[in-house]
Amino acid sequence: MDVRRFEDPAAYAEEVLRLLLRAPARHNLYLGILDILQRHPATYPAFHLWSAQDGDEVIAAAMQTPPHNLVLSEPAMPGAIESLVAGITDAGVRPPGVVGGLTEARAFASAWSARHGGSHHTVNRQGIYELATIRDPGSGDGTPRPATGDDLPLLIAWHEAFLAEAAPHHIRHDEMMRRRLTGMVADESFWLWEAAGQVVSMTGASAAPPNGVRIGPVFTPPALRGRGYATALVARVSKHALGQGNTRCYLHTDMANPTSNAIYQRIGYEWVCEATEIGFSPD
Repeated sequence: MDVRRFEDPAAYAEEVLRLLLRAPARHNLYLGILDILQRHPATYPAFHLWSAQDGDEVIAAAMQTPPHNLVLSEPAMPGAIESLVAGITDAGVRPPGVVGGLTEARAFASAWSARHGGSHHTVNRQGIYELATIRDPGSGDGTPRPATGDDLPLLIAWHEAFLAEAAPHHIRHDEMMRRRLTGMVADESFWLWEAAGQVVSMTGASAAPPNGVRIGPVFTPPALRGRGYATALVARVSKHALGQGNTRCYLHTDMANPTSNAIYQRIGYEWVCEATEIGFSPD
């Protein structure tokens, strides 16, 4: 097996797309980051891209946008994970952790710790859901609208509140987050729900090419929860995405939050697999 490193995101996407589309829901985060690297390159000024190959066939892939964790594909052949670990090690890159489907993320973490020493620990467990048809549009009062540049301070504040609540161990990079949100606003892919003259909930709808959309993050301030705003917003934004020619919407949930998992299933999101984020603890 050979491990190749790429400098051109477009060439890399062409190389690994066939592998990723074997399971597009499982790889929706991977597909989304690849899209950002190509359409909004200033968002992630540094990146690492790898593929593991058996002859002409790509059998695994990994990418990192420092300082964030490595994002990993599902391997298509035994031994591919170990080849990636060796290739990333030889490149001198040391990611702080790994994100991916449960099986491949655990395998990578074990292989990484075996090679480098130290230990690894689960940071969070995520459910990946997929939607093709809206079952329940929600009943919260209000209407959705795309966020504008004037909303950026609110989006940043709410995004920080979302991370503090749902992902307190997330590796933060404030300027990178600002660039990401600015790009989503420019694409009209960040949405707000308004009720009684005020903004009460937010979510994003970013591309996961070739025919998917990633929904999230989803956030409603604690004082405004329980009124159906987030449910209605996610349902409406998902319906809009499907109406734009996409065939699937994808959504990640916190496995420790049964309420949100039940809400999304009621809208029409169906379980695909479990994913996880694993952190590395060096000696």
